[in-house]
Amino acid sequence: MTPQRTLAAEVSRREEIRQSRFYAIAAPLAAPAEVAAFLAAHREPAATHHCHAWRFGQDYRSNDDGEPGGTAGRPILNAIERQGYDRVIVLVIRWFGGIKLGAGGLARAYGGITSRLLNDAESVPLIDYRSLAICLPHSAVGVLHHLAGRYGAVDLIERWTPNALYCDFRLPADRCRELIAALEQATGGAAAIVPPSG
Repeated sequence: MTPQRTLAAEVSRREEIRQSRFYAIAAPLAAPAEVAAFLAAHREPAATHHCHAWRFGQDYRSNDDGEPGGTAGRPILNAIERQGYDRVIVLVIRWFGGIKLGAGGLARAYGGITSRLLNDAESVPLIDYRSLAICLPHSAVGVLHHLAGRYGAVDLIERWTPNALYCDFRLPADRCRELIAALEQATGGAAAIVPPSG
């Protein structure tokens, strides 16, 4: 399944499985550079294991944190992928309760709590945005605002000069060509793509 969504907000879930306590936390991930801070913020010093996985586009990682190889991080990552999530991190913290779960039991526990957590979580569509900058006549400001709203543009920043209006914004990548064509048609070719101001 191609990842098509991410989490709307951080979520968590607690479960007890054969006397071991599990605490799973999942959050949207704005960039892989956020992983270390997320893990540090949720560290539980008394816990036995802090296993995690994350996916951000083609980048992904998983960590078993002392559990037998492939029994924790990979099942967490598999659950993320099976449910079509991207730009997400999941941390599952375990407090050992005295009963060994075995390799199969661990994989089911880590993968299962992650699946249930993500299944119950609120998700949002994953949209890739592209930055654009447009130069157009002052008289076309109404057209720009109408089309920007119609095509899902966000973060509009306008700069007025004596001769033209410059506008930077972000737009869903799959709508860029349509918006540019519509702007060119509505302004008689007077709208032009320019380098972003930032």
